[in-house]
Amino acid sequence: MNQILVTKKLYITPELKRKKKIYKFDFILSIFLVIVLISIYIYAENDRNKSEEVSHEILAEMREEPENITDDTTANNKDILVIVLNDENGEYGSTNQQSQNQISNNNTETSGNNDENEYKTTRDGYNYKSVGIIDIPKIDVNYPILEGETMSVEETDSLLKISPCKFWGPNINEVGNYCIVGHNYRNSRFFSHVPELEPGDTFTIEQPNVRTLTYEVYDKYTVVPENVSCTSQLTGGKKEVTLITCTNDSSARVIIKAREVR
Repeated sequence: MNQILVTKKLYITPELKRKKKIYKFDFILSIFLVIVLISIYIYAENDRNKSEEVSHEILAEMREEPENITDDTTANNKDILVIVLNDENGEYGSTNQQSQNQISNNNTETSGNNDENEYKTTRDGYNYKSVGIIDIPKIDVNYPILEGETMSVEETDSLLKISPCKFWGPNINEVGNYCIVGHNYRNSRFFSHVPELEPGDTFTIEQPNVRTLTYEVYDKYTVVPENVSCTSQLTGGKKEVTLITCTNDSSARVIIKAREVR
């Protein structure tokens, strides 16, 4: 009997005790890390919700303005200035500012009241204005389009937390290729469902108190993040819109090309 008890006592060795302590430590550490990750996720989700609330507030303010839509008298001038973006960095917002100013100046006479919009400031301290509204019924997208004051990379990243925004191109609803970028959060927010669009689908770009144009998708493809050829202004004197977002795994960019139909 004594021999049996001694054997059982000796079975719990110091090495086993050490492993048991390590197991307890690892278990507690795992629980702590899970709690931290859940907290980070909840914080990020709340931050996204607040950002989208700002987007809805901007949209409501734009809708409150009295409607006074004027006819679109913009001529399809085929002799427009053609700009082809060649961005070696391939990053959102990293653009040639001089070329951007040339495009904007060409469309000043028909830009409506965009320049009269007052600039607002993000939490990060960047100034922006709301220039229009994009409405894509098929995927339940209805957001204001924001435009930054400088169109820098940092400014664009800040604006993308609030709503889809202008990435490159002429004034909204003008001759040229108006490029809009939006986050894909893999849920119902912003441009998450833009990759579901197909050729033949339509959407509208509205300038409150100015005009609303309808665009039809004619092409869809993916490119590596460094490829910015989709921002080319070679439109043959037509009004085009390019929607840009990430693939679900964020490894590439989904490009949706659309052209004005009415």
